[in-house]
Amino acid sequence: MTISFPPPSLAQPDALGAVLQQQGYAVLDAAQVSALSAVPLAALSLWRPLWDTLPADHYLRDGGRYRRRRHSSFVVQGAQVTLVPHRAHWQPVAYNALHGGMQRHFEPMDLTLVEGSAWLGVLTWLGAVCSQLKGTQPWYVEAHQFRIDTTDGIGRPTPEGAHRDGVDLVAVFMVARQGVKGGETRVFDAAGPNGQRFTLSEPWSVLLLDDARVIHESTPIQPLAAGGHRDTLVVTLRAGGFQDEKPE
Repeated sequence: MTISFPPPSLAQPDALGAVLQQQGYAVLDAAQVSALSAVPLAALSLWRPLWDTLPADHYLRDGGRYRRRRHSSFVVQGAQVTLVPHRAHWQPVAYNALHGGMQRHFEPMDLTLVEGSAWLGVLTWLGAVCSQLKGTQPWYVEAHQFRIDTTDGIGRPTPEGAHRDGVDLVAVFMVARQGVKGGETRVFDAAGPNGQRFTLSEPWSVLLLDDARVIHESTPIQPLAAGGHRDTLVVTLRAGGFQDEKPE
């Protein structure tokens, strides 16, 4: 049976590692994200207009027109963040039954975002969280800007359904919700029946997931007003290298 709870919160910022180790996921509000990453909320808020110019995702196999995105890749090692040459996004079918097994080429993220000090602060913080959880090492990071809209009456944040990403840590930042209902986040224990259901709504709140221990999905959105959409920033961190197609 899936048990529904309100989003968990941290009483103290230094409890994040313990919460992730205990239950495999954690939710932080925007103030906690700002405090832990040492990035002012005002700096995060300056990114918001960049979601208004995302190109369409032309790889949707369900025939939908509801997703727009950009994608870039980085290596994070301690305080050093390196933007790597632009590369395709690839996942095996084992982790993405709908869109796995194909090279997906998306436009890169805006350089004004990825070369700014706020972006470096966020990635450095996420790398430190992952190192605390999995051991200190370089982290191979993929970042995705998503807009899910209601152009066709319904938008699917996770058309592949409940899934893991084949990485070590997943961070799902809520950027904006406008004129929609739905988009409920669901997190399930990968080795058992328990789970939680809640809706991220505060801009720059974040869901952190230990990808080996939990699976996750977000329910479809429907419009409450014209132009309804849901914007997120998804950052994945993986040890040992990027997830790339293996040569046959």
